[in-house]
Parts: sequence; structure tokens; C-alpha cells
Amino acid sequence: MTDGQPSKPNPVWLQGWYAYARACPSPNFSSRPIDCSVDLLVLHSISLPPGEFGGDAVQQLFTNQLDWNAHPYFKQIEGLQVSAHFFIQRKGELWQFVSCDERAWHAGRSSHRGRENCNDFSIGIELEGLEGEQFEPAQYDTLCALLPAITLQYPVQHIAGHEHIATGRKNDPGSGFDWRFLQRCSGFGPQYFPDSLKKI
Repeated sequence: MTDGQPSKPNPVWLQGWYAYARACPSPNFSSRPIDCSVDLLVLHSISLPPGEFGGDAVQQLFTNQLDWNAHPYFKQIEGLQVSAHFFIQRKGELWQFVSCDERAWHAGRSSHRGRENCNDFSIGIELEGLEGEQFEPAQYDTLCALLPAITLQYPVQHIAGHEHIATGRKNDPGSGFDWRFLQRCSGFGPQYFPDSLKKI
């Protein structure tokens, strides 16, 4: 596979949409470069307002429907147009905003193993949470079910946090994310993870 498209039919995927996620299409996406291999998964954390969970502000942000006047913090991000492919809420609910065949706007200025613009070749997964704080078991359950499904459809070779591809600019998902557990439950070998995590 060299163009980001599935290499063979898979009943749980339809044009990059995952059957077990709740679809909420975002307008914030673009086409991937021609001959792009989708081989990186990027994990993020997000909550709106920061530290508040359970609402629909993230969904509103990713679909350009957030009321910038609804909370003082929202004025700080007013006009922001971003998205991710997936969003996992605290109780494990899985949402999808952009087809994995397309380029979501989640990584920003970034680099991975010498390649710039990680949005071009990555799938972005947001976890509802606050960077540095812990995540819920239900979120790990959903993530550990999602990752193998993605790798059966796309040629994933690496998994990284936003903090690893935008060093010094981003810090999520942060120290509260349990990379050791992710390695154990996902079955991915150490070669999939950033060098700084291989010894954990």
C-alpha cells in the first residue's frame, strides 16, 4: 500500500471510516500527498475547557461549531480549525471525525524520524484528558481495540505521542499516559515506539 488506501476489502472499514466508531464528520481535513504511506499513529490528549470532561465541546471544536463565548477559555482558541481522526472519551466512547484515508489537522508543526508535517502520513487519536494526568481504564480498552484494527488496514510502523513529534511545543498526552500498559496490551514491539520509551 502506497497511497493511504486500504490494501484489501475489510468489512469494518468503509472508505477510511471505522464501523465501530461514532461518525461525526469534520470539515477540517485535506487530501494526503500522492504515494503517501500512512505509517504513524499519534496520540494526543484534549479536554474543553481544560480539565472538564463529559461535554460535547471537543466535538463542537472539531466540527467548527464551538461557541467561542460559552467559556472564557474558548476566547483563547477562537477561530482555531483543527480535527483528529479519532476521539476517545473518558468512558471509552469512540468518535471518528475524518476518514483515515484523508489528512486530519491534528499534529501541526511536527517531525518524525526526519520527516516533516506528520499530518501527511499519520492517524491522530485524541484521548479525553489533561496532559500529565491519568487516563481511564475504559479509554485504554478502546485504544487497545482500535490500534490492531488500524494496523490491519494501514501499514503502521510507529506510535508516538504529540510530545514526541512536536518536542518543546506540545506535551500531550503527558506523563500520566501509561505507555508500558499500551505496549503490553497492544502487542506492539519496542521498535514501534519512540526511542525514549523503549526502556520503560
